[in-house]
Amino acid sequence: MKSKILLEDIKIYAYHGVLEEENIIGTYYLINVEIIADLWKAASTDDLQDTINYAEINRIIHEEMSVKSKLLEYVAGRIIIKIKEEFSEINAIKIKITKTNPPMQGEMKGVSLVFEKQW
Repeated sequence: MKSKILLEDIKIYAYHGVLEEENIIGTYYLINVEIIADLWKAASTDDLQDTINYAEINRIIHEEMSVKSKLLEYVAGRIIIKIKEEFSEINAIKIKITKTNPPMQGEMKGVSLVFEKQW
């Protein structure tokens, strides 16, 4: 059986980017994560040990977002790797990271990248 955990629009202020001012000024990022795993045992036991603790997923995301990086691809990769290391029972992870105020011309909601990994 397949189940999903969704962490939606986690808002974090961080310092990522190729330009020097991005690493000094920073901006807000929105992070969305989808975890696919079999969580049905927890549906009958009501025991945290039988599921994936999404508070721990949130902690990992915050920790990895706090590490300055040039590329969001690198940040996304680190987050996926850390989550999988912590929770080996995960079958797939999808992450979307949106830089809300990219240093580019024109008005926009943001620039996003999406990474998916299956095991």
